[in-house]
Amino acid sequence: MRGTWSEESLRRLRAARHAGDGAALVALLSGLPFAEVLQQVGDAVGDAVTARVPGAADLAERCIAALGERDWEGDAELARQLEAALGRGPVPPLRPLPVDLEELAGLLEGDPVLGGGRVDLTTGDCWPQLVDSDEQTEDDEDPERWLPAWCEGSRDGYQDMELFIATIGDADFADRLGIAISGRGVAFRRFKDVLARREDELRRFHLFAEERQRGRARAWLAGNGYRPVARP
Repeated sequence: MRGTWSEESLRRLRAARHAGDGAALVALLSGLPFAEVLQQVGDAVGDAVTARVPGAADLAERCIAALGERDWEGDAELARQLEAALGRGPVPPLRPLPVDLEELAGLLEGDPVLGGGRVDLTTGDCWPQLVDSDEQTEDDEDPERWLPAWCEGSRDGYQDMELFIATIGDADFADRLGIAISGRGVAFRRFKDVLARREDELRRFHLFAEERQRGRARAWLAGNGYRPVARP
């Protein structure tokens, strides 16, 4: 595998994505394992295809193949979106919404005590539920303005840890991680404490978990009739 994702390369990735710099994105992904960041970059790759950025169409084709091989939740939705950008399929009948998938994942998989939150359908902003607020207006109940996002708990996050452990090549280290997430209590904290002993694996887990969280958020959004787009 060519290259690896350092903090610097991840910074450059986010900068290119947020700036809508398709040329920089294509150049960066040509030398790094893009299969680890498909959900992070898929929308931007599609935009680069639409803008006819050199190399973007080939990258989109490879992303579609990688998404089909991986087949995580949300991957099929992203693949269909990329196919539409390439003119190989119909545009998914989903309304565009400038929502940040990472923020949305925070509502869906955050602290259940906070009760999730809601998405502003006019701006794409994600708002956590304020459990201590008694103030409510008529607009707060407008289904044309707000999309409720109920917190679904930590089950998916726990499964992410289990799946990640299965990718560890060092059997002894994998066993220690397995012990960390077993039993009662703060399994995620124990898992992170053990994983922190290997900085490269910790960074890889962050990418792994973010990919799966973004994919679940994308699938949830599609199930409600929307697709994420870049903010203006």
